Amino acid sequence: MYRITRLENGLTIATAEMPHMASVSLGIWVGIGSRYEPERVSGISHFIEHLLFKGTKKRSAKQISQDVEGIGGYLNAFTSEENTCFYSKARHDCFDELLDVLADMLLNSTFETVEIGKERDVIKEELAMYMDQPQQYVHELLNALMWPDQPLGRSITGTEQNLDYIRRKHLVDFQHTNYIAPATLIAAAGRLKHDHVVKAIKRYTKNWPNGKRAQFTPAVEKQTKPAIRLFTKKTEQTQLALGIRTCPRHDERRFALRLLNAIFGENMSSRLFQTIREDKGIAYSVFSSNSFFEDAGDLVVSAGLDEDNLEKTLKIIVREMKKLREQPVPKAELRRACDYVIGQLELSLENSESQMMWVGEHMLGYGKIFDPEKVKARLNKVTVADIRQAAKQFFTPDRLNLALISPMKSVNGLQNLLAS
Repeated sequence: MYRITRLENGLTIATAEMPHMASVSLGIWVGIGSRYEPERVSGISHFIEHLLFKGTKKRSAKQISQDVEGIGGYLNAFTSEENTCFYSKARHDCFDELLDVLADMLLNSTFETVEIGKERDVIKEELAMYMDQPQQYVHELLNALMWPDQPLGRSITGTEQNLDYIRRKHLVDFQHTNYIAPATLIAAAGRLKHDHVVKAIKRYTKNWPNGKRAQFTPAVEKQTKPAIRLFTKKTEQTQLALGIRTCPRHDERRFALRLLNAIFGENMSSRLFQTIREDKGIAYSVFSSNSFFEDAGDLVVSAGLDEDNLEKTLKIIVREMKKLREQPVPKAELRRACDYVIGQLELSLENSESQMMWVGEHMLGYGKIFDPEKVKARLNKVTVADIRQAAKQFFTPDRLNLALISPMKSVNGLQNLLAS
């Protein structure tokens, strides 16, 4: 169902044909994100993402929205550490209209000075919103702790100081340098024909800038012991984020890590949820998640709890990590974890938007589209020994990073707890 075409100017087109669907989803992906930004203009990719919705040479901001919503569709975007994506979804017979709007945004945005000023204030409000949401802000603190003094540890949205520094010239120059054909993927999924998609896109390629793809700053890992960062704030609940540095997306151990995460804390059947929430009742929310980058990765445990239960909770987390290092996982537990991950994968690919995301993430992350059936087969090959080996390699004190937002004034004793 997947087809790929690379045009002479370096632009890549990838599709997933889903003839049974009533919709089509379209995304223009650019291989640029916060990891590629100089520190002085950190947050500029996210700033540009906002501004591309604010008007082009032929459409106002209102017209951009109307031209998509007026055909029953919707339009959105996101910026990550390594990618920026502008995407839309509508009835399958509206593909050309969606493409025209997205291409217009990418190629003809005007970056009006007035709009830059307004959007700068909007993003500052976004920053303030995150600061007022400890369960989100604690992850910003964790990233800075795990990846200190490097782009991977900086906020994708930047800081108020960065936003005040960034002027129109910075924005225009950054877009012109990085939003180029060789760094761009157009991904589409739904009731469509690949050849029609390619033909439609070729109408816009003559206007696509060319150039050389940027390189990101590699991740630096110098940690030798557990690290802790406390942000003291008067809150009703302590927010905890424990980050464990793991492996990059190209590492074969990622499959074992994916299942290890499911066993450890990803869902309500996981060891952390069952112990901390169900058995002890000392946290309302506790879960873990994986992230994989080009040259790094992490597994993060998140929890919200009463300050008095913090040490008790951390002891349970450390104990469960030790058990996974020292004791083989029962085969039945591994089977349940594998079935869960495969089931989630299948459910996530049911609609055109999720298929478009699958195409985009794989093409920019790996340069190819993985067949979901082969991914499922690879997950099924993970053994009990693979799980234990991954736990031994990654659940170590020199990979642990703890970020806290709490009324507490000090972290006495927690360093030794993590080091154990």
